[in-house]
Amino acid sequence: MEINIAICDNNRHACNDILQLIRQQKPNAKIFTFTSKDTLLDAKENFDIFFLDIKGVGGIEIAKTLRERQTKSILIFVTGYSEFMSEAFDVNAFHYLLKPIDTKKFAQILDKACAEIENAETQAEKYLLLKVDGVTKKFFLRNIFFIESADKKVILHTTTGNYSAAAKMDALEIALADYFFRCHRCYLANLEKISAYTNDTIQLTNGENILIAGKKYPAFVKNYLRYAKSGGAVNV
Repeated sequence: MEINIAICDNNRHACNDILQLIRQQKPNAKIFTFTSKDTLLDAKENFDIFFLDIKGVGGIEIAKTLRERQTKSILIFVTGYSEFMSEAFDVNAFHYLLKPIDTKKFAQILDKACAEIENAETQAEKYLLLKVDGVTKKFFLRNIFFIESADKKVILHTTTGNYSAAAKMDALEIALADYFFRCHRCYLANLEKISAYTNDTIQLTNGENILIAGKKYPAFVKNYLRYAKSGGAVNV
């Protein structure tokens, strides 16, 4: 799998240092370096991972623009200033590395970032085949927010609307165990689509909220953290 990586820092030496660290670890990656916000945002290439300085190039502003464009790229800030950490995570930063760079830590973060990209690509190809009004229909997992039980059927809440399909929740729970969690007897939540959670509610990226059964909460947290550590896409 080819990964496209952008590095943006107004210090050319800093760009080169990061580039060399990446090349040592991921020799097949396509790496592009930028020394200004405008040249990066004007680039036509689609990037999987961004390494952004904060002060010199306005990394937070770059990140906000990227999120406004709905990019799901992984954002990693590399900076000498720790005080911007909370702002970085407001734009769903994947990680925040302080200069001078700890090469061992850098390698760990890059590995995790690449694993998340590969996991997202794998899920992008996975799908369910379910009958809707007697017609077999394909549902890509990436397009499902959550699944709700409804009598002897299920309702799939998706990016293109809601669909009532012939299926059993117990069977779907087993089939989708790597990507969904049965947070309540009535709901299967797509772990990739979770934007926030409390001890009794999960919020999905489409703004809908579903319940977490009290006895399910500890297992949900454990499952979600395991999913995130294994490279799953995280929106929280």
